[in-house]
Amino acid sequence: MKLAMVVPGGLHPSGEVQVVPSWLALFEALSRSHDVHAFALRHLHTPQTYQLRGFTVHDLGRPSGLPGMTRRAQDRALAAAFEATGPFDLIHGFHADPAGQLAARAAHRLGVPSVVTCDSGEFVSLPAIDYGSQRTSTGRQAVNEACALATRVHVCTQFMSNLARARNIQATVIPLTSVTPAAVKARSPRLQDGYRLVQVATLSRVKNQRLLLDAFRIVRESVDARLDLIGDDMLGGALQRHAARVGIAEHVTFHGFLPQSRVHDILSASDLYVQSSLHEAAGVAVLEAAAHGVPAVGTMAGYVADWAPVQALAIRDATPGSLAAAIVLLCVDTGRRQSIAGLARSFSLAHDVEWSAAQFDRLYRSLV
Repeated sequence: MKLAMVVPGGLHPSGEVQVVPSWLALFEALSRSHDVHAFALRHLHTPQTYQLRGFTVHDLGRPSGLPGMTRRAQDRALAAAFEATGPFDLIHGFHADPAGQLAARAAHRLGVPSVVTCDSGEFVSLPAIDYGSQRTSTGRQAVNEACALATRVHVCTQFMSNLARARNIQATVIPLTSVTPAAVKARSPRLQDGYRLVQVATLSRVKNQRLLLDAFRIVRESVDARLDLIGDDMLGGALQRHAARVGIAEHVTFHGFLPQSRVHDILSASDLYVQSSLHEAAGVAVLEAAAHGVPAVGTMAGYVADWAPVQALAIRDATPGSLAAAIVLLCVDTGRRQSIAGLARSFSLAHDVEWSAAQFDRLYRSLV
């Protein structure tokens, strides 16, 4: 089949920086059986086409000096790109607003089936942090149109499926992952002088790392621990200043962005993955950590919500005290930590990239 994948960005020509690893891995796997074309709505400054890991990327570009094209301009640019490179058997949009909305529109015009992946804040409203598509009329319209026009709506977790069902949207659940057997490193021996906690996520208000820092301060009153935070800083150093203010700066490493190989190195040497998000549609990093034998603890969202209480440990009230207590519990209860880690690892390895690609292949063929 000839497949069109519409994404907001995340497919930089380097294949290393400014990429969404799960999209990259899925498209690469699908390209071994299909002719895969990915259309990036707003990434590089100038339009260009290039090959990346076996599939073709068409970046629509953006006007110099502007953050991106308007939605109407993106719609026109996408239609022109489809006309120049099509026809396609199926169109798949990732994130309802705006890629899913524009993908479903295009598929409707062209008379081909479409899939829309809702893997972000499509079904939530968090006005306190200006997050969630349900917060604005434009966001609500984009999600409603994307899901109404799509032949099939896809989500990555049962947690997200439940949020969709509350809005009378039926969704197919298939995990998206970057896990491959080759990427999973052998577990590093645990250092005896402390526990190593890790989180892989953009430093942002929705990921809520301030909760994690406040919990970590409490954790250190009971156990010796270090914390690795991996991800781009969208908060201008506010978290680093907070860590210094509460007296834990010397025990926290802010790594910034790291290539996947370095992320895997740190995961393989970690004891616990800690999720602090106010919302998480899925949490690919939880899957990656699980593949390395690292159990997850944290807020009731995404995979942590799906897996609790036997494959992850979730807290129901997102307070520093509750999160700290859950972290300490898994640190000191070796048996429970190992049990959770083993069950989560089995799930992650059984639902790797090849498994996910096979599920999408089956889904696509059922719709075409």
